[in-house]
Amino acid sequence: MIPLPSDPTPPRVPWRAAFAYRDFNCFQGARTCVMLGVQMQSVAVGWQIYAATGRPLDLAWVGLAQFLPAAGLSLVTGHAADRFDRRRILILCQAALAALSLALFVATRVGTGIGSIYAVLVGIGVARAFIGPATQSMLPTLVPVEHFGNAIAWGASFFQVATVVGPMLGGVVYAAAGGAGAVYAVAGACSLVALVLVAAMSKTPARTRGATTRASVLAGVRYVRGNPIVLGAISLDLFAVLLGGATALLPVYARDILKLGPWALGALRSAPAAGAAVIAVALARWPIRRRAGSKMLVCVAIFGAATIVFGLSRSFALSLAALVIAGAADMVSVFVRSTLVQLATPEAMRGRVSAVNMVFIGASNELGEFESGVTAQWLGTVPSVVVGGIGTLLVVLLWAWRFPKLAGVDRLEDLHGEPDAAAFRTEPGDPRP
Repeated sequence: MIPLPSDPTPPRVPWRAAFAYRDFNCFQGARTCVMLGVQMQSVAVGWQIYAATGRPLDLAWVGLAQFLPAAGLSLVTGHAADRFDRRRILILCQAALAALSLALFVATRVGTGIGSIYAVLVGIGVARAFIGPATQSMLPTLVPVEHFGNAIAWGASFFQVATVVGPMLGGVVYAAAGGAGAVYAVAGACSLVALVLVAAMSKTPARTRGATTRASVLAGVRYVRGNPIVLGAISLDLFAVLLGGATALLPVYARDILKLGPWALGALRSAPAAGAAVIAVALARWPIRRRAGSKMLVCVAIFGAATIVFGLSRSFALSLAALVIAGAADMVSVFVRSTLVQLATPEAMRGRVSAVNMVFIGASNELGEFESGVTAQWLGTVPSVVVGGIGTLLVVLLWAWRFPKLAGVDRLEDLHGEPDAAAFRTEPGDPRP
């Protein structure tokens, strides 16, 4: 008898497999439009506030205003994504984002002050708090599991292209129009286009609405806590980007350190996404097949090292290069984390687990912006960025020791229905994975 191979290589997936599904195309088009508007708006808000006050600490409040709603509503938003029509949630939230962009436009034209801008940012944080879990939990239902990695890679590439184009377009429109109002108007239009694309998707089947109990609301938290691979992946991203992210301080670098204008801020904000977009397309063509966990840890370390280089740079070209490398390395981490979190989570739990994941992502991004602003106020801009990059390197070493199962992840496809997920009961009455 000829023994069967114990570790077969998974079949190669066509590099454009995800595009065979119409709903995936509409979904990614809508997500790209939303991100395009969000990135344009972030450039306008950052430059407008820093130009008005000149204090890095005021940039910190921008991130905090958007993070607190996501953190405070995470249990509600995740539960909603598992109990209600995710497509309808996205439509309502995109309509809200369009209205809030209009509010920023009016506040800018009327000249109501930065306090009103912070108030609108809180509203944007609420809308994005509902969008996050609904978006993440919907994607695995649009393509078969064998094409999910391909969908993640292409989705990330579209996301990063929007993150490249959005800040650059925002900076150009801001400079050309002589203010932030035009940027907010274009961002609102992007949200309306996204609304139309989601409305064009197939209606989702009716979802079973069980009784809302304390156990059902907290099930996502319990699931993440009981799965060391998922917990390790999302907490690694939390602390690495929380310490190493320098996005909030880019207005300071563009204006005070590099002595350049809004166009440079747009370019700096686009640079990480440019590197990430290239890697995302490469992952769609040549996906990670082996040693996914260790590759993720190495790339997070590269992200930290590139952050240190950026912090010390006084050259615009070197700063751009460092941010491109940081974005490229971070893309590998995003790809691995997104794939393993979704594949290791049962469909009935994806909204609640995605909500927990979104809190971690928001903490690393928006709360990271707050942390960057505060440390820059205390230590100075350059020392805060360099210390953050060193902290990221230390986090990688600690997580490699603390989460050996994460470091030992080999093929991502093996996580679908993996033993840790299958053995963990989420709540009374919920189906097992």
